[in-house]
Amino acid sequence: MKKLKVIQLIPELNSGGVERGTLEVGKYLSEQGHESVVVSNGGILVDQLLREGSRHIKIPVHRKNPCSLLQVFKLKKLFIKEQPDIVHARSRVPAWVCYLALSGIPKRLRPRFITTVHGFYSVNPYSEIMTKGDAVICVSESIKEYVTRNYPKVQEEKLSLIHRGISQGEFPGGFVASVSWLNNWYSQFPETENKKLILLAGRITQLKGHEDFLKLLVGFPGKFHGLIVGSVHPKRKKYYKLLLDKTKEMKLEQRVTFAGLQSDMKEIYSLSHVALSLSSKPESFGRTILEALSCGCPVVGYGHGGVGEILRNCFPYGLINLNDLDMAVSKIKNVHDLRSEITIPNFYSLNFMLKETVQAYFGTLNKNYPSLVRDSKY
Repeated sequence: MKKLKVIQLIPELNSGGVERGTLEVGKYLSEQGHESVVVSNGGILVDQLLREGSRHIKIPVHRKNPCSLLQVFKLKKLFIKEQPDIVHARSRVPAWVCYLALSGIPKRLRPRFITTVHGFYSVNPYSEIMTKGDAVICVSESIKEYVTRNYPKVQEEKLSLIHRGISQGEFPGGFVASVSWLNNWYSQFPETENKKLILLAGRITQLKGHEDFLKLLVGFPGKFHGLIVGSVHPKRKKYYKLLLDKTKEMKLEQRVTFAGLQSDMKEIYSLSHVALSLSSKPESFGRTILEALSCGCPVVGYGHGGVGEILRNCFPYGLINLNDLDMAVSKIKNVHDLRSEITIPNFYSLNFMLKETVQAYFGTLNKNYPSLVRDSKY
């Protein structure tokens, strides 16, 4: 089998689902004997990327302003020097810089250009760059439908549906947290002991449904306790304070725990009665929801976007109508007895996702259609 050289491009390597997917693909490529390179502005995950066998090249392809276009020439030189088989852009700014750099390379030397549509971007010429790949990967059925509806010129054969995948080794079904972990957890959060925990996992933003979460808790007796797990970005501190004030106004201070960012998510899922997804806007996928279900933790969430798609495939009982909190209360109270009804299709596994991604790379190389990257003066 031919050994590939793949350059992935991403704005920065900090926390997030896109970043995690970049590292997973890089690690898999290295393990399979391929060469993996990642271009980004750097971040806290660079060390892990290097440990797992990839190279990192720091180029500031993250700024959403014309200054990023200054990197076109640098990227063009890099591609000519490295001679990759595939360049894979995972965000709009890197995709634009990559597209312009490739347009200045002779066709016989030009690598294949692949994009992954990770989100419901605003529909405009700026976002359209994510449909300009020789192959376009969509992370869910919802995203594929978004692309075909809003960008009808994209040829169907260029679209690949590859769901984000999780490792069931990392999030095993039936997992039980150790006694030592539980003792440490209850020493930090004693108010959660002997309670039925209702979990909302995700960064603190206006879109994740934290206010709906607080309203929902009012409808439960005291044996239920709200657990909010997620980081607070410096730009979201004002909103975080608003949530704390609302908690006091609603007299929920003793019934809600803000646990901050936590790394031991499988333990938290195993401890929870139910996990919720209350995002007001459709999400492209919903990775934490899939992680919870993989661990055997039931999920109740709004039935739109990628989350609704996951629930329909894995746990239909958990679907609720948008903003129907009464429906959510009813389902949450009875959800514990339905854990056995959770099923995780194979296409949601990490190994399946990685194999499909590499197959998309090979498939793109083997297709004899003209590149969508246009020649230019660059």
